[in-house]
Amino acid sequence: MRCLAPHPAGSYLLEPQGSSQCATMELGPLEGSYLELLNSDADPLCLYHIYDQMDLAGEEEIELYSEPDTDTINCDQFSRLLCDMEGDEETKEAYANIAELDQYVFQDSQLEGLSKDIFKHIGPDEVIGDSMEMPAEVGQKSQKRPFPEELPADLKHWKPAEPPTVVTGSFLVGPMSSSSTLPCLPLPALFNQEPVSSRMCLEETDQMPMPSSSSSLSCLNLPEGPVQFVPTVSTLPQGLWQISGTGTGVSSIFIYHGEVPQASQVPPPSGLTVHGLPTSPDRPGSTSPFAPSATDLPSMPEPALTSRANVTEHKTSPTQCQAAGEVSNKLPKWPEPVEQFYRSLQDTYQAEPAGPDGILMEVDLVQARLERSSSKSLERELATPDWAERQLAQGGLAEGLLAAKERRRPRETQVIAMLGKAGQGKSYWAGAVSRAWACGRLPQYDFVFSVPCHCLNRPGDVYRLQDLLFSLGPRPLLAADEVFSHIVKRPDRILLILDAFEELEAQDGFLHSTCGPAPAEPCSLRGLLAGLFQKKLLRGCTLLLTARPRGRLVQSLSKADALFELSGFSMEQAQAYVMRYFECSGMTEHQDRALALLRDRPFLLSHSHSPTLCRAVCQLSEALLELGEDAELPSTLTGLYVGLLGRAALSGPPGALAELAKLAWELGRRHQSTLQEDQFPSADVRTWAMAKGLVQHPPGATESELAFPSFLLQCFLGALWLTLSGEIKDKELPQYLALTPRKKRPYDNWLEGVPRFLTGLIFQPRARCLGALVGPSVTTLADRKQKVLARYLKRLQPGTLRARQLLELLHCTHEAEEAGIWQHVVQELPARLSFLGTRLTPPDAHVLGKALEAAGQDFSLDLRSTGIDPSGLGSLVGLSCVTHFRAALSDTVALWESLRQHGETELLQAAEEKFTIEPFKAKSLKDVEDLGKLVQTQRTRSSSEDTAGELPAVRDLKKLEFALGPISGPQAFPKLVRILTAFSSLQHLDLDALSENKIGDEGVSQLSATFPQLKSLETLNLSQNSITDLGAYKLAEGLPSLAASLLRLSLYNNCICDMGAESLARVLPDMVSLRVMDVQYNKFTAAGAQQLAASLRKCPHVETLAMWTPTIPFSVQEHLQQQDSRISLR
Repeated sequence: MRCLAPHPAGSYLLEPQGSSQCATMELGPLEGSYLELLNSDADPLCLYHIYDQMDLAGEEEIELYSEPDTDTINCDQFSRLLCDMEGDEETKEAYANIAELDQYVFQDSQLEGLSKDIFKHIGPDEVIGDSMEMPAEVGQKSQKRPFPEELPADLKHWKPAEPPTVVTGSFLVGPMSSSSTLPCLPLPALFNQEPVSSRMCLEETDQMPMPSSSSSLSCLNLPEGPVQFVPTVSTLPQGLWQISGTGTGVSSIFIYHGEVPQASQVPPPSGLTVHGLPTSPDRPGSTSPFAPSATDLPSMPEPALTSRANVTEHKTSPTQCQAAGEVSNKLPKWPEPVEQFYRSLQDTYQAEPAGPDGILMEVDLVQARLERSSSKSLERELATPDWAERQLAQGGLAEGLLAAKERRRPRETQVIAMLGKAGQGKSYWAGAVSRAWACGRLPQYDFVFSVPCHCLNRPGDVYRLQDLLFSLGPRPLLAADEVFSHIVKRPDRILLILDAFEELEAQDGFLHSTCGPAPAEPCSLRGLLAGLFQKKLLRGCTLLLTARPRGRLVQSLSKADALFELSGFSMEQAQAYVMRYFECSGMTEHQDRALALLRDRPFLLSHSHSPTLCRAVCQLSEALLELGEDAELPSTLTGLYVGLLGRAALSGPPGALAELAKLAWELGRRHQSTLQEDQFPSADVRTWAMAKGLVQHPPGATESELAFPSFLLQCFLGALWLTLSGEIKDKELPQYLALTPRKKRPYDNWLEGVPRFLTGLIFQPRARCLGALVGPSVTTLADRKQKVLARYLKRLQPGTLRARQLLELLHCTHEAEEAGIWQHVVQELPARLSFLGTRLTPPDAHVLGKALEAAGQDFSLDLRSTGIDPSGLGSLVGLSCVTHFRAALSDTVALWESLRQHGETELLQAAEEKFTIEPFKAKSLKDVEDLGKLVQTQRTRSSSEDTAGELPAVRDLKKLEFALGPISGPQAFPKLVRILTAFSSLQHLDLDALSENKIGDEGVSQLSATFPQLKSLETLNLSQNSITDLGAYKLAEGLPSLAASLLRLSLYNNCICDMGAESLARVLPDMVSLRVMDVQYNKFTAAGAQQLAASLRKCPHVETLAMWTPTIPFSVQEHLQQQDSRISLR
């Protein structure tokens, strides 16, 4: 980026030779200050006419020189300069600096200094009003660029006849002249008219001749001849200033802010018409070539984006002005090639897929975040919020993108990531974004480009930014260089969608590599991607990524500006999709029957939350219903895909399915899902696979590139290869079930569906499973592998597995449909099952419930932070074998409310009795509020409302921890105190936190009032809570209520002094059950320690008194310990 700047100290400017005003001007050294340059006597025209002598392409700085003719503005040359500047990515940053300079000059203290020179010609008798105010900010300029035909024929040598007078709506600008004067009246009165609304045509420029007259009340001198009007936005207080200066070509400038008179009410002209100064190309209404254009200042209102030139007042009537304004508003916003490209891009994305491919269901967008999977791991995974704590993107797609755009920093690239497991419909969602823009639902973007990332996974290719935008999308677009130049000028109006971001793992190093040198220069794909993600190319655009929540690249998305998760279908949406599918397929007569088939298979119905699996169920149902009315869906995923591929496998060339399965497995080992046509073993296999829909051309791919239509199909084929291959050793086969630690697995389980399909293919009956795909020829090999896996699964101890591995084991044994293995697994389940922090999807909840029912024993479940949906939670809670369960308080209260509304009284009562919160730790304000809602809910529903101790949800609570920290702690503690009396069985109250709760003396006073109701309290921890002597006194007053139960009292690291120690010493003999008391790290001195030691001698029941503190001399502490060994100094 190159810009004109003050010349460094010691430089010089050549003296102009063609102007008498500047012939003898000597600028002298400039110290680099913009303010000094503005206050200097330098002629701005001398500074602007140096471009003829400069070659900007090879210079880093611009030396300022003058031209011989200071009256000539070389607009052609300046147009070249502006084009160079606008092609630079940093142009907007330069204009931001100019705006800051503008504010710097006209604000506060600067005006005080400038007023001495600039406004010195305004005397006391020349002031328009008594309450004159200085301008606070500069008005906006017109931005719309003129069309070429609106410019003068010869801009380079065109000169003004005389210095003009210009009125700019809010500003009146003109030279001072003593030959004509106007009375000292408000500006509207000067033109003999009433003030008019400032909402006039911002784009028009009117010239008004001024009559030659004189008055004794002259305070404003204007020249004879016309005055040119350039209306702008009214932003300054009313008033009139005169600005004088030398070397500007005019003697004085007047600035007036107020209502501008209409041109039609101006007296007829009495002199010659004077044309305005030559305007800069692309900058109408400005006499400076440096005025920003419409593309440089995006925040201007739309009416200001139109303009007309060379319109004089005496030729334009109000009617003509209005008509001209309407025509001006209809002018194209962009050049014609850009408009054509815009329309073609809209047409490309507006096309909707036909048939079932065009079915779109509106699903929830959930705000997401990535967190570490464990304290010892650096890998990040999607956080799992509770169901009621999910933050939905309000307003859907359009509102979510708009809200994210408003939160971003100016001129910064914004990265928005949409995460979701395979088959959740991320690619369909990306297409919906493009269609929404084409239909006008995303007006904040001028252009949207959607690029599948598998098109970019081509190592070695050389790309330009034009290729990424125009050539790699689903349909290549033809765009001229003018279109590309227009697009890169406004990157903040560009939305770039990269679908299936995980496909770029082959380019893993692009996040840290060096980006390409310029948008137009070719570079490697890694350099191009590095430029985008390092915010150097298209800086300010919006990058929208869709990706799976696993893999190396996803780890970098934790710093994205916005993260969303695409939730799957709800149960109702899945059933609605089935109805829509058969409607689009022209089989409406089978809609009810297909829905009944799905409802008869709860396991498949739970899997239908995945759009891909829901579509697969519809496809198999369609094929079965065409065969007859006795159709029945399988009960496993393995059976589902065997049914889909069975007929296709039998009609293919011999061994074709096995060869395709090998390709799927090899691609999965390389984390790929696309392949080239020459990778097929034969043309017959390729033709068969394409004809049966097992592979297809993905959008935006080359003619030779193919891909599997779904990730789950690739997983199924990979599992089929493991089943059929003789290359896999028997002892290695169990490792592919992903139930062992990662370091012992031969692969990283990228094909995450392989373990379930593998057990299903090996264990399910040959005739309706493996034999239906490849025939009976592989029976011997499959039988040997079945024995190996059966021996491995029966040796597993489910109680030693982590929650995620246990769920995977349950899924594998469910797919196997082998009774012996199933019984072994369910009978080995531990009685206490914790899934804390492990996401439970609808299929997980279904298979877990089935296993618990088959186990024949009672279970206690911990379902906190699992994200389980209300229907799944209700199904597990309703099981008779579940005697206790823990779940998020908000989810549990919502479940109770739902059961109450549906009249399920028995299930509601069972859910209330089974729910437990033992132990409970409040870590946020929401935890305390939810606990309060729980108590309130239970009080209104419990059958024993009169007895607080009989509240079912809280009656067994024995330990309560409060750890909110120093900010939220003092705010939330009063809310906790109000419900503490409901926990009459509470034994352990821990108010200590590593970051200190700081409940203070007020909190201790509130807590002490609840002691009479806490009859079972045994441990009270008040450490690190900023308690002083006053708090200790209040505590001592309430402690006798706990004399019969309290065993341990801790006041560690507070601010208790001698008076507080005296209060505690006085009450210590009354605490007959107290065994341990900790008052270490407080502020009391030897006097307080001696009082506690003296009181301790009266308490034979106390076992330990820890009271070491730095304020007590060590010799005193040793002496006290020698007198009583129960005193601890550790």
